Amino acid sequence: MSVKLLDNQAFYGYRVRRTVDGKLYQEYFSLKQNGKRLTGAKKKAVETLAQDRDRELETLQIKAREAAKDERCFNADGSVKGISYLLKTEKSGNLTPIFQVGIASELERKTVCTSFSLNAHGPDGAWEKAVDAYAKHKAIKRNSKLYKRLKSAMPKIG
Repeated sequence: MSVKLLDNQAFYGYRVRRTVDGKLYQEYFSLKQNGKRLTGAKKKAVETLAQDRDRELETLQIKAREAAKDERCFNADGSVKGISYLLKTEKSGNLTPIFQVGIASELERKTVCTSFSLNAHGPDGAWEKAVDAYAKHKAIKRNSKLYKRLKSAMPKIG
């Protein structure tokens, strides 16, 4: 919720603020009328207006985020943002090729990091597991065009 009650010398009322597709929306709903503070039902009515506007902006924000999901998943070179091919140094000193997934999870609301060994799963299997983990945390459906595009973006190895 992006509705905040402001009570200072300059303003008394609600501020609604959200960024939608890179544009900041900031709107004010005054709780004063004719120099006097509103109370009771009138105050509640202004609060309801502010919350309704916030829900409208939230809907626009979600739509914009979904529309931009394709672009946000890929780097300019076509590689997947958040999945890296690395050579991990084991405690023994051996180098193990892995696909590492490091992303902000929409599912868990935190950063997740996991890796899949090419030695254990093979290149195709490790890539599929990495894409599956990525899609799960980015809320991408397995039967979508975006998922198919992610699967086909496996980097060249070695």
